Amino acid sequence: MKPITTCYVTEQELIEGCRKQDRKAQKLAYDRYSPVMFGVCMRYVKNETDAEDVLIEGFFKVFSKIDQYSGEGSFEGWIRRIMVNESLMFLRKNHNFKMQVEISNVALPVAAKVEDQLAANDILRLLDKLPTGYRTVFNLYVLEGFKHREIAELLDISINTSKSQLILAKKRLQELIQVQQYPGVG
Repeated sequence: MKPITTCYVTEQELIEGCRKQDRKAQKLAYDRYSPVMFGVCMRYVKNETDAEDVLIEGFFKVFSKIDQYSGEGSFEGWIRRIMVNESLMFLRKNHNFKMQVEISNVALPVAAKVEDQLAANDILRLLDKLPTGYRTVFNLYVLEGFKHREIAELLDISINTSKSQLILAKKRLQELIQVQQYPGVG
């Protein structure tokens, strides 16, 4: 492969350059994917400085483990998975996810089509107001598509704790929406 010299390179050329530890390819990959990945990190880690640290750690892992990318599935999806895992590692180090709530003691929220009523930015602002545990489980389940069993393993919590955190997150979001007085929701 020829050295990376322009900003217009294919994803495959970018991956090959990163595998050869070409600094220009690494910079292009960072420039191409970091804005989206920073958004992923911010969904989990509320503090911008901490999210930047997680992003840097995540890209270090991307570049040091690039040979583990098999080419199956999207490269961006592979990077996203690393960023989610790095965010979770940060949260496990800095937050307690061991809180247990019996699922039978939690009232189920009334189903509302919030996504029809709110803009994406409104939803993200509301998510930022959730406690870390609620927000993390909500992100993993609703936005990343993980199952409760997977979430429990990732966060080292019980499946019931994952389920109750999701229910409580939805309930708290519903309360926040009502407080914000979004018309037609609630």
